[in-house]
Amino acid sequence: MLGFYVVLVAATAVERLAELAVSARNARWSFARGGVESGRGHFPAMVALHSGLLVACVVEAVVAGRPFLPWLGVPMLVLVLAGQGLRWWCVATLGYRWNTRIIVVPGLPLVSGGPYRWLRHPNYVAVVVEGIALPLVHTCWITATCFTVLNAVLLGRFRIPAEERALRLVTGGSR
Repeated sequence: MLGFYVVLVAATAVERLAELAVSARNARWSFARGGVESGRGHFPAMVALHSGLLVACVVEAVVAGRPFLPWLGVPMLVLVLAGQGLRWWCVATLGYRWNTRIIVVPGLPLVSGGPYRWLRHPNYVAVVVEGIALPLVHTCWITATCFTVLNAVLLGRFRIPAEERALRLVTGGSR
C-alpha cells in the first residue's frame, strides 16, 4: 500500500502544478483588467507549507513505517477526493477570478453561486480537509497535526483577513 500512497501524493503534487498553471493564467487575466494583488507577504509561507505537506506525507510514511489501516485510510481517501472535488468546484465557479494569490478585479460583483452560496471560503475548507485527510490515508498523524496547526495559523491570522480586506476595498465594504 505504500506504493499506492506515494502515487497518491505524487498525483496531488501534479494537481498542485495544474492549479499553479490555472492560477498564472487567471492572474494575467485579472491584471489585464486592473486587478489588485494583496497579501503577498504570506504567500511564500503558504507555498512552503503546502509543499512541505506533500514531502512530509511520504517521509513520515517511509521513515516512521506508518501502516495503511483500511478502517482509517479508506474514509480519509474519500475525504481527499471530496476535498479535490470541492476545490475544483470553487475553481469552476470563480472562473478567471480564481487564484492561488489574492487578486481582486475592481468593479466585479462578488461570486455568490456554487459552493459560495453556502460557504464564505469553500476553497479553504477543501484545504483543511485535505491537510487532515491526505496524511491520514497512511496514518501520518504527525504530518496531519503539524500541517493542520500551521495552516490554521496561516489562514486565520494572515490569509483570510488579507482576502477579506482586499474584497472590502473593491466592494466598498459590503463584504
